[in-house]
Amino acid sequence: MQQRKRSLRKGALGAAIALAGIATLGLSSGAQAEPQTLNIVSWGGAYSMSQQKAYHEPWMAMNGDEIVNIDRSGNALAGLRAQSQAGNVTWDLVDMLPADAMIACAEGLIEPLDHDALLAAAPDGTPPSEDFVDGALGECFVASIVYSNVVAFNTEMFPEDKQPSTIADVFDLENFPGKRTLMRKPINNLEWALVADGVAPEDVYDVLETEEGIQRAFAKLDTIKDEVIWWEEGAQPPQLLADKEVAFGSAYNGRIFNAMVTEDQPFEIIWDAQVFELDGWVVPTGKLDKVKDYLYFATDTVRLADQAKYISYGPARKSSSEFVSTHAETGIEMEPHMPTYGPNFATAIPKNDEFWADYNDELTQRFNAWLAQ
Repeated sequence: MQQRKRSLRKGALGAAIALAGIATLGLSSGAQAEPQTLNIVSWGGAYSMSQQKAYHEPWMAMNGDEIVNIDRSGNALAGLRAQSQAGNVTWDLVDMLPADAMIACAEGLIEPLDHDALLAAAPDGTPPSEDFVDGALGECFVASIVYSNVVAFNTEMFPEDKQPSTIADVFDLENFPGKRTLMRKPINNLEWALVADGVAPEDVYDVLETEEGIQRAFAKLDTIKDEVIWWEEGAQPPQLLADKEVAFGSAYNGRIFNAMVTEDQPFEIIWDAQVFELDGWVVPTGKLDKVKDYLYFATDTVRLADQAKYISYGPARKSSSEFVSTHAETGIEMEPHMPTYGPNFATAIPKNDEFWADYNDELTQRFNAWLAQ
């Protein structure tokens, strides 16, 4: 009963804030301009569905706009370049990764954004620049979700009184035996190796920028190398865990959530040292006036919390956390499954896009050479 009351309170407060936001925008039927068509580019699948339910459908119902979903985010940078060169930019808003957004911004393909002027404040008045999680606001970028690279384990493969809980446990073959499956790339693995070796999460990239730090990370990976099955497709880790071919598996948090909740798999996520990434919106050059009201609406506190009803990615705003409610299909409380949930986020590592832009080629070569040894 307490859970139901808490959800009802969240819903009532969220509705009040939503109405306040609409009033702020001046989007009552009397003030709304003629309906228009917004061409919005995203990733497709369950992610686009979560946007459709949380943002698009409420927006269309409120003002009569039509939103056309275009599943092109995987090639959004190339698409923006081609449209810009042709002098015919047909996309109005694009869901893009931060690294690509940096490039598009530098090339003048997307609009610089004045976040505090364009976006809604938090319900308590906190400006967007202070309410979004670290790294969520770039010169031309505003994040909507946080997703995470985590390590999960099969609970049935360890005694009930001795379940792993830290990233160091993943590297402890004596106390937590069994195969591991890790992505066949240096990213995440080098970060986790250093944390398991005693480096504080906030110092990981400083250490990795040194030759000593790189050698230290590979030396730690050496300790489990013979027990690792390397994966290349995101569907592999949950399957290997379910089949008990491995005890631990690195994976995207959404994949593990789906296996736990919809497939009833006995998995648990080790949130310690999660490497989180961001995803969000960019505005093609010349389109800001057309989409700014929608952008204000779709990135407010309640809308980002609403998206979490449909997918286990955390809202990019701190103020959204208290409004995260229950899963639309199963009714379970979603907050504990969010990467941004307080206890889950305590030791989180923000993926450093600039670091990996500079060092990815070099470290990939060294990683592949290490695998071949």
